[in-house]
Amino acid sequence: MSDGDEGAGRPARSKRRDARRNEGTLLDAAAAVFVRSGVEAPVRDIAAEAGVGLGTIYRHFPTRADLIIAVYRHQVEACAEAGPALLADSTSPYAALGLWIDRFVDFLVTKHGLAAVLQSDSAGFEALHSYFLDRLVPVCGELLAAAAGAGEIRSDVQPLEFMRGVGNLCIGADSDARYDARRLVGLLVAGLRQMP
Repeated sequence: MSDGDEGAGRPARSKRRDARRNEGTLLDAAAAVFVRSGVEAPVRDIAAEAGVGLGTIYRHFPTRADLIIAVYRHQVEACAEAGPALLADSTSPYAALGLWIDRFVDFLVTKHGLAAVLQSDSAGFEALHSYFLDRLVPVCGELLAAAAGAGEIRSDVQPLEFMRGVGNLCIGADSDARYDARRLVGLLVAGLRQMP
């Protein structure tokens, strides 16, 4: 391989990095639109949010199902990566837990539309649900353990039961404007506090 060949490879790697960053921007925009308007939101709204043309979205995600599944996986990864970062940067483990739960609630609002999209593909839905549990239950467990270890919350809460409780409080939030799931989730998180 000559020096010229090495240089020729650099733009391709840079282009792939740019493509991943652009796809991440699209997925962030789609997630924001889905949280506001549901998974049936017009693709033009997502394009406007991302600052791209419709063709760019269809080039990356030929169908709505492709886009929704990609947003789901992207949000799971963002939630998983946020846990350790919040623990490192927050004023306390309890504060990190609260911030992480806020992100988790945003994710759950988007996730509710996924079941309808994948109704005919139960195996695909099960695989995504397993991926969700494998990635997020350990992160929630780490946050709960850190807060319990600091004496901020009770120590008998299991991550899966806690996540299920949060999820159940989010059901219906997208169909009833009078229902404030975030307030109720806040009460649940406050209920974890260790009593003096």
